[in-house]
Amino acid sequence: MMILKSPREIDLMRKSSRIVAETLDQLVRMIEPGLTTLELDRFAEAYISRRGGKPAFKGYRGYPYTLCASVNEQVVHAFPSGRRLGEGDIVSLDLGVMVDGYYGDAAITVPVGKVSKEAGCLIATTRAALTRAIMAARPGRHLSDISHAAQTTVETQGFSVVRLFVGHGIGRSLHEEPQIPNFGPPAQGPILRPGLVLAIEPMANVGGPDVMILADRWTAVTCDRSLSAHFEHTVVITEEGAEVLTDSTDGERTVVASH
Repeated sequence: MMILKSPREIDLMRKSSRIVAETLDQLVRMIEPGLTTLELDRFAEAYISRRGGKPAFKGYRGYPYTLCASVNEQVVHAFPSGRRLGEGDIVSLDLGVMVDGYYGDAAITVPVGKVSKEAGCLIATTRAALTRAIMAARPGRHLSDISHAAQTTVETQGFSVVRLFVGHGIGRSLHEEPQIPNFGPPAQGPILRPGLVLAIEPMANVGGPDVMILADRWTAVTCDRSLSAHFEHTVVITEEGAEVLTDSTDGERTVVASH
């Protein structure tokens, strides 16, 4: 069942999503060789608190940190640690915030210093997959049109789509229906309607699509240890297209409409 949000609820989600965007902006500015992902986590928790939010991930199903900070072959859900980022690494920062009972969620993959051409292409392709998936998220389209847009964008560049993890609805819960795979044929599944809020999040690998969960029961890595990238936005379906709630463009609303 898809839960449509009222204008009031969407306004509340703008607040939480805005803090997500601002926090990620601050973290991206901090990224440099020698920094630890635990330092990023501590900054994020303090910044969210100052902005009047609550970390969405900390304590969620036992997750012990504010931030998921996944480096290189780590796909998603990696614990922040004393590991120091090195020149040429890539790091995925995944963050959620709750304000007044409503959630926002977003992720970005960032190069550390100068990265390889392959790593740069992977980041650019995964970002493009998110953009094109959002373009497909408009009223009257099918849910699987989002999935198909993400998959074709990734695979035309020779990369693979992670299939174990999916996007999701979001609102009063961090994860709501519907689930949004990043693969599949177009024109399948429910029709998208205004008021539906989604966390769309393609993940792409340089190598194969298979991933495995490490002994901490959270960190997912590529089975072949190839690089992985992850991008995510919280968006609401409107009459005009998809409004990106976690966009950081000076507080202005960004509506992405397909042509």
